[in-house]
Amino acid sequence: MLGSPSLNTVDPATSNFLVPNIYKSYRKLREQAANEILEIRSLSLGGSHLRELDLCGKERENYVPCYNVTGNLLVGFHDGEEFDRHCEVDGSGPHCLVRPPKDYKIPLRWPAGRDVIWSGNMKITKDQFLSSGSMTKRIMLLEENQIAFHSEDGVNFDSVKDYSRQIAEMIGLGSDSEFLQAGVRTVLDIGCGFGSFGAHLFSLKLMTVCIASYEVFGSQVQLALERGLPAMIGSFFSRQLPYPPLSFDMIHCAQCGIIWDKKGVRVEDFSEDSDVWRSALRNYWSLLTPLIFSDHPKRPGEEDPLPPYNMIRNVMDMNSHYAGLNAAFLEAKKSVWVMNVVPIGTQNTLPLILDRGFAGVLHNWCEPFPTYPRTYDMLHAMGLISHLINSERCDLSNLFLEMDRILRPEGWVVLRDKAAVIEKVRSIVTQIRWDARVIELQSDSDQRLLVCQKPFLKKL
Repeated sequence: MLGSPSLNTVDPATSNFLVPNIYKSYRKLREQAANEILEIRSLSLGGSHLRELDLCGKERENYVPCYNVTGNLLVGFHDGEEFDRHCEVDGSGPHCLVRPPKDYKIPLRWPAGRDVIWSGNMKITKDQFLSSGSMTKRIMLLEENQIAFHSEDGVNFDSVKDYSRQIAEMIGLGSDSEFLQAGVRTVLDIGCGFGSFGAHLFSLKLMTVCIASYEVFGSQVQLALERGLPAMIGSFFSRQLPYPPLSFDMIHCAQCGIIWDKKGVRVEDFSEDSDVWRSALRNYWSLLTPLIFSDHPKRPGEEDPLPPYNMIRNVMDMNSHYAGLNAAFLEAKKSVWVMNVVPIGTQNTLPLILDRGFAGVLHNWCEPFPTYPRTYDMLHAMGLISHLINSERCDLSNLFLEMDRILRPEGWVVLRDKAAVIEKVRSIVTQIRWDARVIELQSDSDQRLLVCQKPFLKKL
């Protein structure tokens, strides 16, 4: 079972379903060898002389690791399993930076970005949109380079609202505005189309997570994330859902024959020092400015304007603990949602995170995260690098390449860890061309912040 409702340590063996033993052994040996090569390279070249990585070719602009149908068929996966995620078959991928498409533009700020996206940011065509007649996909093109998800007469919005009201009436409610009163806070939307239903539920303050299979063109997950809505790639051909029992209050599924596991219990009680996270968020937020990378960097003071409340939307906490950062964002009324990731091999707090009404998932950071490129505005991790160095022996260069893949241009990375660990990863950050600055924390001399921003790189 993936994710126990008790506060235990996640067993890595239970997190990889149906993986041939031969590939387990091969992957472990490959990771150890890569780690040793990285250490030798660092010692021989020195951090200041490491060569910057090149950009990948145009064919990898929308590259998603671990989804290789041809390779899966060759090693014997069939009956739908060839479309599932198999990192042990796909290999480690190219050692280069996934570049944005030629016409890529920074997404509009929330809430404008919920209703209008840049068409050049996705691998999708006008014909693919117009050929779809389903309720959640009825959209219009505003201009040649923009796509809108509602019309001026409100026809599409009203149809989604009516659909939501019908669901509420089916479970005995007067209207969809009563979902929260009825105890519905978290919703899993499987096969979410273009996210219109989830966007409407968000307006009702329901945390709605979209899950859909990997698609090469017109991905539902990529489009939902581009709109600033929670989503991740997930296939149900051969694996259980990546959540513990009783994780969601409602599941919406259009024409999907999935058998649900109904056994399990919730953990209701936990304690957390909220004041620490409130202070941490204020500290982080003030640092999200290019001023800290200038020739004469300074820590922003009270006289400096704070970044706008809606400068970021999609946030990933790569080692979320009890989702304290997520709670602090909500309390500060920032217009963000957070994907709370519980790393395999750490204390399994996912049931508690989901019970708080937040989005979350278990993940092995020795493997790529199941999402499309350029889908997050900010990545945060506290203590993750130390954990991976001490217990998982992951290749840190591959981890940072993956972080670069899923981070949008001009997106932010905030890492908190021991000073020695932060110093170790600075050379990798230089290789992937991020702007970076180390910030000392007055409260703990052994801890440092590494604040990074990904530049907008293009290759003609």
